Amino acid sequence: MALPREPRQKMINIMYLVLTAILALNVSNEVINAFKVVDRSLVISNENIGNANNTLYKSLQEKLTEAQSAEKAKIWQPVAERAQKLSADMHTYLETLKIELKKEADLQMVEEDGKQVESYREDNLEAATRLFDTKGKGKELEAALKKYREDMLNTDTTGAVRKEFEKSLPIDITLPSRKKDFTQTYFHMTPTVAGLTMLSKFQNNVKNAENQVVTYAHNQIGAVKVIYDQFAALVGQSSNYVMPGQEVQITAGVGAYSRAAQPQISINGTGIAIDAEGRAVYKVQASGSGNRSVPVNVTYTKPDGTKESKSFNVEYTVGTPGGAAVMLDKMNVFYIGVPNPITISSGTGWDKTRVSMAGGTLSPSGGSGKYTVRVSSVGKASITVNADGKASTYEFRVKRIPDPTFMVGPSKGGRIQSVVFKNQQFARADLEAFDFDARFSVVSATVYFSGANFPNVQQGSISGGSLAGISAQLAKCIPGTSVTFDNVKVQGPDGAVRNIQGPGFILF
Repeated sequence: MALPREPRQKMINIMYLVLTAILALNVSNEVINAFKVVDRSLVISNENIGNANNTLYKSLQEKLTEAQSAEKAKIWQPVAERAQKLSADMHTYLETLKIELKKEADLQMVEEDGKQVESYREDNLEAATRLFDTKGKGKELEAALKKYREDMLNTDTTGAVRKEFEKSLPIDITLPSRKKDFTQTYFHMTPTVAGLTMLSKFQNNVKNAENQVVTYAHNQIGAVKVIYDQFAALVGQSSNYVMPGQEVQITAGVGAYSRAAQPQISINGTGIAIDAEGRAVYKVQASGSGNRSVPVNVTYTKPDGTKESKSFNVEYTVGTPGGAAVMLDKMNVFYIGVPNPITISSGTGWDKTRVSMAGGTLSPSGGSGKYTVRVSSVGKASITVNADGKASTYEFRVKRIPDPTFMVGPSKGGRIQSVVFKNQQFARADLEAFDFDARFSVVSATVYFSGANFPNVQQGSISGGSLAGISAQLAKCIPGTSVTFDNVKVQGPDGAVRNIQGPGFILF
């Protein structure tokens, strides 16, 4: 476009061009938020892989002390140790680059909700270019990744690790285009938040590489030996509502019981002997009326030799003769969206008994005293039983059905074989350990692909439980790929749509 001769019009045209350039450089909030979601998922994935690696390192240390595995462990434990050191150094180096990149984007600490938090220009398009191109950190990072890969392949002296992972180690810096070098591909004119996500992606590659090498070293010795080093004291009672003269039985013990735990149990201030199954049984005859509480204390020895104690109060109610009792058939709460079966008993006969409910609806369901309760809002509900002119009111909690677990095939997240994952056609939402027959359906979810075969993060989405919407990305999945489901929406039996936690999958 030719510039006019008139100075004022020249200035207007120049300002228009500058504004157009600024608008062209603007990065939308949607793009920034998408990168932040992926970065958060990668950080969580790194933590999960780190926990898995720690289990392997612990098992390798134990195998050094076991006669049947010590000889092989002396060969392969140092290999895992070298992989751990190399990966920790590389992870720290990448974390340092993150800090430098934030500083280039005007990092400062600000107060938010009473806490000091980081603030920097997430949409800055020059910070990454300045750090990785102008200051040369891009070439330095490329060289460090190449060296890390070679060092990991050389962690053993026999060449077995290199033979196993020469083509599959998830440190791949192959460029999608020969026209751009490493720095231009990943960091040139890249928003700060995208640069940070890319560094998290490299950290994820490092964690995966460490896991593969350490798992291989461990497999040369034997499978992981799981040791139960967490205990829970268990307390139960035969009934929480009794009549005078009826017996209340209290049972206490230690979960995953072992004689080595040496439990010492006292109930109501009295030490109780342990039976052959590791339980202490205490019986007391109910008397009077109203609420009762029995203190229980369990002390046991953990595998490391330390003592731990747990204390509980077992509570029950003694009813009044001639009154009425209400007992939940499944739980001591009512759940929204499902029929809650209850049994109501009366000591005076049903011809003299009237039942009413507040906070829900109550309807007969067949046999004498059998009812079905339906509730619609969280809080409390009450049932009043009027037996022979004597009214008794019983309060209950009202809860939503707990969130289901998002599942793909046999897995709810973590490591999964790539051939198993990529052949799945549906996702589902399963309720785990829930007593009612309730079903959830998947409404939608956003899916992010990164890692192996995805040099740049790809985003997809599913509608309903079908994975057909991401079939193209699934076909590209290989060992080293990370797949994260986010913004997962499900619909429960009450018809309400809710968001649940989406899992991350690491393919191997």
